[in-house]
Amino acid sequence: MKARTARLLASWVLVAAAVVSPVFAHTGGSNGYASVAIDRDSVRYSLTLWPAALPPAIGDELRRARAGDPSSRQRLLGFIRHKVTLRAGRRRCEPGPGSWPAASPSAESVTLVVDFACGGDVRDLSLRDDLFDVFGADYHTLARIDAPGRTTQFAFTPETRETRVRLDDASGGHRGLASFALLGIGHILTGWDHLLFLLGLLLRGGGWFALAKIITAFTLAHSVTLALAALDIVVLPDRLVEAVIALSIAFVAAENLFFKPVVARRWLVSFCFGLVHGFGFSAALRELGLSSHGLLLSLFGFNAGVEIGQALVVAVAVPALVLVRETRWERRMIWSSSLAILLVGVVLFVERAFF
Repeated sequence: MKARTARLLASWVLVAAAVVSPVFAHTGGSNGYASVAIDRDSVRYSLTLWPAALPPAIGDELRRARAGDPSSRQRLLGFIRHKVTLRAGRRRCEPGPGSWPAASPSAESVTLVVDFACGGDVRDLSLRDDLFDVFGADYHTLARIDAPGRTTQFAFTPETRETRVRLDDASGGHRGLASFALLGIGHILTGWDHLLFLLGLLLRGGGWFALAKIITAFTLAHSVTLALAALDIVVLPDRLVEAVIALSIAFVAAENLFFKPVVARRWLVSFCFGLVHGFGFSAALRELGLSSHGLLLSLFGFNAGVEIGQALVVAVAVPALVLVRETRWERRMIWSSSLAILLVGVVLFVERAFF
């Protein structure tokens, strides 16, 4: 009987590993970081990408280009020339051939630069980003837009592909704020590791008041460390953060299965691990290199989006959990759900910590 149980658990682990790896490979999407520098009659567009974060075919193309392959470099620069559209007023800005700045051999990122000639003074610039057609639907471009006397930022997503910058208008910041809020919503709704941790806590989280404490503690904790990390006050290695996030998933699931959680103190577990999850949320903003004002605005919008997305999930999950508790299926549901969450957490931890 014990041997049969061991074989069954081993089979579960293998299935979980096969399913979890591709599903969680790009949790929260992949990002490119664009610097858009507006000069008097031209615009320099610089895009920084990480091969490991993009679909395998694109990642391999980037690695070949980084190694100096001219055909790969031309194809990648062609993506920018054909998928990024700039207009100064009614005039289309024409892209140049593009270039590859020299980079350190040990650099993990790749930067592409294309200069756009706008044929006159740039006072009103429209930008459209269709790189999602090439890099995939979970890709986002986080852009810093520099013009004389001002800096704005915008998050391009498949749903928000276009923005407009008027050099004599201060309203662009509001559009940037909304775009980062949408990015935050998308990040939490596709951030399955964060959602699994929260679900694991809620499965045996107690009554309405106890559940509210758990959710509030998680919100406060990740908001604090998101701000600290995004502002470069406290920064932890990404690999460590991702591994501990996976460990947090396994911990709460194991507690559900093998121990009786102390409901009165479960908010403390939520708060402590929530601090680590906040560092995970911050990765999308830290690489953008925004000015202090721009970063604060983006941080506010992104965090607001995360909270909105989290509220949507909680609004569905909590009533469902409370209803299940009134049925004879409660123990079976908690056990099976916690086992699945535990397997995912273990596989993710091994993958993130050792591979």
